[in-house]
Amino acid sequence: MRKVLFSPPDITQNEIDEVVDTLKSGWITTGPKTKLFEKEITKYCGAAGTVCLNSATAAMELALMLFDIGPGDEVITSVYTYTASASVILHCGATPILVDIKPGEFNIDSKKIEEAITDKTKAIIPVDIAGMPVDFDEILEIVERKRYIFNPKKGSYQEKLGRILVLSDAAHSIGAEYKGKKTGNIADFTSFSFHAVKNLTTAEGGALTWKENKVFDNEKIYKEIMLLALHGQNKDALSKMKAGAWEYDIVMPGYKCNMTDINASIGLAQLRRYDSEILKRRREIVELYNEKLIKDNRVILPNLKDKERQSSYHLYLLRIKDKSRKEVNIIIEKMAEKGIATNVHYKPLPLLTAYKNLNFKIDAYPRSEQVYENEISLPLHNLLTNEDVEYVLNNLIEIIGE
Repeated sequence: MRKVLFSPPDITQNEIDEVVDTLKSGWITTGPKTKLFEKEITKYCGAAGTVCLNSATAAMELALMLFDIGPGDEVITSVYTYTASASVILHCGATPILVDIKPGEFNIDSKKIEEAITDKTKAIIPVDIAGMPVDFDEILEIVERKRYIFNPKKGSYQEKLGRILVLSDAAHSIGAEYKGKKTGNIADFTSFSFHAVKNLTTAEGGALTWKENKVFDNEKIYKEIMLLALHGQNKDALSKMKAGAWEYDIVMPGYKCNMTDINASIGLAQLRRYDSEILKRRREIVELYNEKLIKDNRVILPNLKDKERQSSYHLYLLRIKDKSRKEVNIIIEKMAEKGIATNVHYKPLPLLTAYKNLNFKIDAYPRSEQVYENEISLPLHNLLTNEDVEYVLNNLIEIIGE
């Protein structure tokens, strides 16, 4: 029986050699490789700046903290996402406002965002589900229209921006494009994940990028995020190691969220082959899935490309028509019996205990409830062979028929 994993990391000799080089260098924590990785991400995305951190969650949370978002504030995000998109809001003491998804797709509904905005709204966290960018123009137009009710804290980045912050949860979407621009340079700030299952991995890790804005000082933003990420220490380890430069100060009680050079070295090797190998192969696999499944009227294919958006092909979210969650779960079990790992993305937040305890109820989000009911995620990663894809498709079609 063939064994098809769901999302193993794509590690080649290039990554191994880069890590060995780091280990031999004597510098394994935040240092020259991390700084280089930041520069390369900035260049790749066309962003104004990048800070590499230990997770996308840390990136989002530190961005909210940079903007002094806390108790009494509201932050809008999607109900159809992983918990990180909402938990960072709670960590900051703010109130998460969950809204439903658009008809016919998995991304947040801009109209629902506009309806949810109040004078307490300080940020919106749209999520690029499966690597498909949200409609950024719609969201940015909404926050411009709502400037008149925006109530910023005096002397803060909120006041400098002068409107609601758009903080993109692009955990899935590095390399994706919206109207010819790469994610990382569209929203005000963007959080990327480099977790082991992501298209581009550093084992664990993430990055926060931001786009050019004349009201911000890019160097100052970088320094302030680094302060938050390294205990509020005004020198990182690389600076302290310079001869005679041991002395430092703690200017705020910060956190510990930095990326190491070991992680960054994996990321550097991945980024060098990202477009030409990683994204290219993922696109080929999606085309193989689509070619066969488009003929099957029992399924709804994911939208991963249109005239304005190009996905990063992170996940293949298939829906099986007229099936209940229980029936699709049986399909998942039968696929597993054939050695094929599948998954579900995502259980909407109100179905999880933590959000039930916050009094969120799934019946307030009918579109999310509907798509969750019959969603199944097929394997999508660079280690899949064409024969693996054919095996997945043949078994899926047969099992649905049963």
